[in-house]
Amino acid sequence: MLYVKNLYKSYKAGKTAYPVLKGVSLSVAQGEFTAVMGPSGSGKSTLLNCISCYVPFEEGKITLGGQELKGLSEKELAKIRNEKLGFVFQDFMLLDGLTVRENVLVPKIIEGKVTREDEKRCDTLLKLFGITYIQEKYPAEISGGEKQRTAVARSLMNQPLLILADEPTGNLDSKSSRAVIDSFLEARNQMNATIFMVTHDSFAASFCDRVILLKDGNIYKQLERLEERSLFQDRLLEAIKEMSGEVK
Repeated sequence: MLYVKNLYKSYKAGKTAYPVLKGVSLSVAQGEFTAVMGPSGSGKSTLLNCISCYVPFEEGKITLGGQELKGLSEKELAKIRNEKLGFVFQDFMLLDGLTVRENVLVPKIIEGKVTREDEKRCDTLLKLFGITYIQEKYPAEISGGEKQRTAVARSLMNQPLLILADEPTGNLDSKSSRAVIDSFLEARNQMNATIFMVTHDSFAASFCDRVILLKDGNIYKQLERLEERSLFQDRLLEAIKEMSGEVK
């Protein structure tokens, strides 16, 4: 469903180019919950930004749902971001002047028309993520966990091909983090959502179907979850130690 092939991206400072992604190739299947982990500077966020086409890349190919993204016009990219991609950010990115319900409906509001079917889908999402009781409240009146569940619901409003989540539990306590991860699992299980999550949190990553470890702009290792969650987290932590050189 998502294919990234031989992706290269560098940033320039003066006349010097600093490579960030060095030939990254990966794929994510429909309905898969995948995490990307790695130390700061490994290229995680750059990879996410390349997939969303917010930053250009020098070489490689990114295909989403059979459509190659490189070379599209800004208008075409904006359409893809609104219709085929859902976004969940660390800082929630909710609109303070809108209620929770209105925030969930934002992708349809951007399109310029909210139909009865859209309203019904919004009701379904509010119920699925347990936020119906706060639907008339504003972001300033709800908790961090509730804000992030609202953001997850919003990301699904247009039934996107892919949800991109950038450190979605980074600003949350452990209870709220678990609630957000449960929201992603519900989205995958109930709606066959495909989720690509960048995270530093091994606990959050341990709920995923697969974890991709990035190091110095390359894929160091990919781990598929074959065992129960806590054992997978142990294996993941061991791989992270190995990647950092702590294990000989």
